[in-house]
Amino acid sequence: MSRTLRKLLPVLAASSLLISAIGAMAQQSPKQDPALIARGEYLARAGDCIACHTAREGKIFAGGLPMVTPFGTLYTSNITPDPQTGIGTWTSDQFYTMMHNGRFPDGGLVYPAMPFASYTKVTREDSDAIYAYLRSIPPVKQLNREHDLRFPYNNRSLIIGWRTLFFRDGEYKPDSTKSADWNRGAYLVEGLGHCGMCHTAINALGGSSDSQAFEGGLIPMQNWYAPSLTSNKEAGLGDWTIEEITAYLRTGISSRGVVYGPMAEVVYNSLQYLDDGDIRAMAVYLKSLAQGTSPEKPASPLPSAESSLLLSFGKPIYDRECAGCHGATGLGMPPHYPPLAGNQSIQMSSAVNAIRMVLNGGYPPGTAGNPRPYGMPPFAQRLSDDEVAAVVTYIRTSWGNRGDPVSARQANELRAATLN
Repeated sequence: MSRTLRKLLPVLAASSLLISAIGAMAQQSPKQDPALIARGEYLARAGDCIACHTAREGKIFAGGLPMVTPFGTLYTSNITPDPQTGIGTWTSDQFYTMMHNGRFPDGGLVYPAMPFASYTKVTREDSDAIYAYLRSIPPVKQLNREHDLRFPYNNRSLIIGWRTLFFRDGEYKPDSTKSADWNRGAYLVEGLGHCGMCHTAINALGGSSDSQAFEGGLIPMQNWYAPSLTSNKEAGLGDWTIEEITAYLRTGISSRGVVYGPMAEVVYNSLQYLDDGDIRAMAVYLKSLAQGTSPEKPASPLPSAESSLLLSFGKPIYDRECAGCHGATGLGMPPHYPPLAGNQSIQMSSAVNAIRMVLNGGYPPGTAGNPRPYGMPPFAQRLSDDEVAAVVTYIRTSWGNRGDPVSARQANELRAATLN
């Protein structure tokens, strides 16, 4: 071998390694397509990814948000492109597998607090766009925190049983008998929007039945009640106009009511950023879910004497504390001060939301369509449990409202729960 060739060999070897490294980097870092990234950002908004994967005061998408469940506390994961602590080494195939099947790149099972049972409906094209967007954001080096789950829920193998009972994978298939708007709305509501995660009751195993989809249920992590979207006995939108529903979704307020609690966060983080066509499509689909039934007079769970006492006790409290905004006869001043008379959300079988609003107050989200929202003050420090029960009972049973009376015990339980 010549002396010149010996000198060239290390150079050639180094060049070969460099070329291989560049090839590997090119494989892991696909060409940045601005249009694809913008599309992915829009879809990530539609999926409200930021709500779970960004901790309070934390860096965007770096995870670490605690999610308190009946089974223990889960901590959300880092989905920034950091290669050590995030998803920087994931391929688009691996990302799609996680979205579609709820499995990590190594085959491990994802806890169903991640709504993969809804995200399985997302198309590969949309998954790839979200992947491209997440690869474009600044990487954050932040280790994922271990979940703190009680035995036996800390055994991931139990997820196999959950998946057998409650998970059906498959992309959304359009219904040829429905309009394009309806199908687009169904895709967003059932898939990316994962609305069923809140608006479908969760059983003791942490799952839900397809037959009860969108029929409402308590959100145990937040102590709010997500009303039924299928019946006008609760929050079914069958009697609303498309314009009222779109205003409600986009701005958080409408002539029919105002969003508070977890739904206010959804509007703030997600829905206000969707385009007119997608918001209208969601409205079309949501309106179709409602059965158009009218509220029925429920049986009172309290003795009539106690109900009468609460009713008479509640009126002066209402006149003193509430009538200034909501009117002496509950007509309100829409859209900022919602009506209470004839308000479906006031008359639901669950009084959780009405009690929460009196105790804790709240604001609808600040949106482009409602930049200076009018808030509801908290009364937890001003009213006793008996007074809260009385005024909520008065609101739920006056002006033709057909809600059940509530007890001081219910008020006390929610007061204690929201302090924890």
